[in-house]
Amino acid sequence: MPGKTPRNHSKDPDTKDVDMKDTKAKGKKPTKDGDEEMTVVVPPSKASKTESADAEGDVSMEEEPKVDPFAQAVAEIKSNFALLDRAVALYDPRFSLRALRSISLIRKRLTPDIIAQVVVDTFPAPAASARTSKNLLLAVGREDYQSRATDSEMEVDSEPKPAKNGSKKENKEIIPEIDVFLGILIQVYLFDSKDYKKGASFSNYLAERIQSLNRRTLDSLSAKVYFYFSLFCEHMEPLPPSSESPIFVIRPTLLAALRTAVLRKDIDTQASVIVLLLRNYLLTSHISQADLLVSHTQFPENAVNNQVARFLYYLGRIRAIQLRYTEAHEHLTAATRKAPSSNCAVGFSQTATKLLLVVELLMGDIPDRATFRQPALEDALRPYFLLVQAVRVGNLEDFETTIADHADTFRRDGTYTLILRLRQNVIKTGIRMMSLSYSRISLRDICIRLHLGSEESAEYIVAKAIRDGVIEATLDRERGFMKSKEVGDVYATREPGEAFHDRIRACLALHDESVKAMRFPMNQHRLELKNAQEAREREREMAKEIQEGDLDEDDLGGEFDGM
Repeated sequence: MPGKTPRNHSKDPDTKDVDMKDTKAKGKKPTKDGDEEMTVVVPPSKASKTESADAEGDVSMEEEPKVDPFAQAVAEIKSNFALLDRAVALYDPRFSLRALRSISLIRKRLTPDIIAQVVVDTFPAPAASARTSKNLLLAVGREDYQSRATDSEMEVDSEPKPAKNGSKKENKEIIPEIDVFLGILIQVYLFDSKDYKKGASFSNYLAERIQSLNRRTLDSLSAKVYFYFSLFCEHMEPLPPSSESPIFVIRPTLLAALRTAVLRKDIDTQASVIVLLLRNYLLTSHISQADLLVSHTQFPENAVNNQVARFLYYLGRIRAIQLRYTEAHEHLTAATRKAPSSNCAVGFSQTATKLLLVVELLMGDIPDRATFRQPALEDALRPYFLLVQAVRVGNLEDFETTIADHADTFRRDGTYTLILRLRQNVIKTGIRMMSLSYSRISLRDICIRLHLGSEESAEYIVAKAIRDGVIEATLDRERGFMKSKEVGDVYATREPGEAFHDRIRACLALHDESVKAMRFPMNQHRLELKNAQEAREREREMAKEIQEGDLDEDDLGGEFDGM
């Protein structure tokens, strides 16, 4: 009909906006009969909004400026310099540790050009630190590097950059922490590039530079330098345990670094070097030297949790080789508990758990089945699960089959020689199962069930199990059988009390470690001592004035009561 507005306005957004304006301008009230007044205004669709935004000149998401990856990587490396400056200014190692944690994100994009660009921008050529920058550039093969224009990095950072005059002023004072941090980045790049020989040479130069400096703000950085130094030597030919391996050459350097760290009270370097020396001795099977190192050195109590976990693991391995399984079990249990829960430490958790399972089997215990059901450990612990099943049942044939099938895995894990000791445990377990199942069994049946060579071997093994307290039985040599004793009440023995004592001791140790791990404000005790000293001096002055008659107790307002 003429004079009526069509109902569907969504097709023409322009017409819809005009109708809304006309209705408001005229101020007409809607009626029941008129179709015009019944018009429903439909909101504009998303497509129309996008078109209108483009028409008004708005920038779409596709037109955003692209960030140069080169400039972004350079800016991320330079952003850590502010953390190192704050670590030096505030004498707080947490900022240095934060800078070291960023290396895991930076290392994927490290290239010689990126490192060279950062070195050129950080160290000016005519400065006294030109020799340092030259050594850094020489390590990445960019000694003749020409600086690139990185203006695009200005757009990456949200904070405003200082002017050129300010940058010149900053370049005059380059703290040693910055060039050591750049040296660690070069170490990471050379290790990822598998250039181990060049990395060991550069690490030696970096270690000598750290030894020439005596700065506590370099402690966490120097620990990382020695870590990569040892890692380079481990991967160089010939590999350990060869007597010509470079890990023998690095031992005097590590021992000298340990002596210097102890004298300087450098806790981070001391903990790191002790762990590296233990690893060095274990790689070459020098167990007695590793034991001497542990007995003649004291591991710092305030060391980083990761270093404590490594130290406990190596100490547990040493004790397991020395047949001290109880101590080894305690150290390895503490190592698995202190291991980081993040995915980056899954390898350490798997290695420590494998050794812990073998030690538990050597102690005569059967590990909990829930250990093998953890998602991060299930696949890695599959051979050990089969081993535990064979030991639990006491089946010697299945035990030998498992060792033969997974011998390469056990050798790679470093547990093969310890697993070979489990043969006697399998036999003892089988004897214990038979002593619980039968009140009386002949030696011939024991020989057949355990697949032993003769009855004399079965007699010797049963006698040894009785002497060690594995089973409660008697051996009748004339008739050739073993008779089990009746099982008494376990609660009448001291075993429950000892287990309860061990749990209480573990809880108390955990409480002590938690208290030691608490952080307190630095130098807060000095402030409290200063306030107390000022209060005492003020009280002395007031007492002196009272004695001289200058002040009365009424003038003090009761503040001096009880002095």
